[in-house]
This record gives sequence, structure tokens and C-alpha cells, in this order.
Amino acid sequence: MPKPNWLPTVVPYGADQTVYLVFDSFGASRSDCPEKQIERDDLETTISDLLTGQFNAPVRVMAFNTLEHWIEDVSNQVAEDIQARCYIDGVPVPEHVRDFVASHTGF
Repeated sequence: MPKPNWLPTVVPYGADQTVYLVFDSFGASRSDCPEKQIERDDLETTISDLLTGQFNAPVRVMAFNTLEHWIEDVSNQVAEDIQARCYIDGVPVPEHVRDFVASHTGF
């Protein structure tokens, strides 16, 4: 779990921006840093980065909007999108996101 005083290292600039945070656990062997948050500016980049292995063991994706002041867990949406893209491309879900997809889609 993130520390209670954790703040993003980069504050988004702009009046109306949605930012995506990927929580990556790095697997059970990293006790010194059990969870790391990585920011992305758009959903497409977030999904692309998940598919290409930019994250070791993603566990959750959260979106928040700087103007409208909302936050939403979009993990299910992202997992379903990854699964659909792999199905369309005729490839298996990559191993590094397989647990993430399975835990959020039930497959």
C-alpha cells in the first residue's frame, strides 16, 4: 500500500486533464517497495504500456480528473480492453499482465 503522505511526483498541468495511475506491485520479492505508482496522460498510452511490458506486475489502474475532481478505478475497463485486443490479434495475453487481466475480468 502507498504511504499515507504519498503524492504524485508530477502534478498535471492544465485546467481539465484526466491522468491515469498504474499501481505496479513488482512481484512479492520486492519488500522494500511493495507498490509503485506510475502516471500516464491518456488511456491509450496506459494500455499500450501495459501490453508492451512497461510494468512488471500491475494490480490496479486509477483515473482522476483535475477539473471535475473525480477519481475512478478503471482496472476492469483496462483489463477487458487488453483481453479484447489480444483476442482480435490472435495472441495470448502477455504473461506480465495475465494476473491483472484475470483478476479484473474473471478469465
